[in-house]
Amino acid sequence: MTIESLLVFLIVGAVAGWLAGQIVKGHGFGLVGNIIVGIVGAFLAGFLLPRVGLMIGGGLVAAIINAAIGAIILLVLIGLFKRAA
Repeated sequence: MTIESLLVFLIVGAVAGWLAGQIVKGHGFGLVGNIIVGIVGAFLAGFLLPRVGLMIGGGLVAAIINAAIGAIILLVLIGLFKRAA
């Protein structure tokens, strides 16, 4: 993995995490929190979305959208578990 691809990976994670935080909670989680939520969301979306037949496409914008969808799913699931506990 090159420095450029790592940088893109972190930027996509940060933007997706921030976007998911805005949609679900109304605020972000800070830079590190946004990156973590976005990266975990990207892995979750990469696992779930093809299984339900949802393909957004390629490119940077599609990567951000996919990661944001996964991060939103992650935050909603965390919220449900927190409410149940």
